[in-house]
Amino acid sequence: MGRKTSQKMRELHRYLGFFLAGIMAVYAISGIALIFRDTELLKQETTIEKTVEPQLTISEIGPAIPIKKLEVTREEAGIYYFENGFYNSLTGETQYTKMELPYLLDKLTHFHKAKSGQPLFFLNIFFGVGLLFFVISAFWMFMRGTEIFKKGILFAGAGLVLTLVLLFV
Repeated sequence: MGRKTSQKMRELHRYLGFFLAGIMAVYAISGIALIFRDTELLKQETTIEKTVEPQLTISEIGPAIPIKKLEVTREEAGIYYFENGFYNSLTGETQYTKMELPYLLDKLTHFHKAKSGQPLFFLNIFFGVGLLFFVISAFWMFMRGTEIFKKGILFAGAGLVLTLVLLFV
C-alpha cells in the first residue's frame, strides 16, 4: 500500500502542479504587488472627473465619489476641497486624482483579493485546497526512511519553526 499510495500522490502532485501553474504565477505576482499596496510603488496618477448628485452633505460626498475616509479641508462658495480634489455642491462636478496600479496588475490584485460575494471566490477556495494538497502530498514524494525524505522532514520542520517565529515575533 505504501509504494502504491506514494506513486499515486506523486502523479496527483505533478499534474495538479502543472494545472495550477498559471494561477500560482498570478498569486505570486499579485501577492508581491499587494505587499506594497500602502506605497506608491508601481502606481500611476489618474485624474477622475465625474458628475454626482448636487447638494450632498460632507458625509455623503465620500460614498458618492467613492473615496474612503474623505476629509474636507475647506469650503469656498459651495466648493468642497479635499486631498487631491474638489466637489462642487452646486453642479455636482467632482474632480480628483488617484494613484492606481496599471490595468493588468490591478486585475491580478483584485483576483487575489476576491471576497465571498464575488464569483471568483470559488476559484480562490479551489486554489487554497490545491495548495493544501501540495503541502500534504509533498510528504509522499519520497519513500520513508530514505536520506532525501529525512532531509525533507528537517527542512519542513525548519520552515515550520521559521513560520511560527515570523507569526509571533
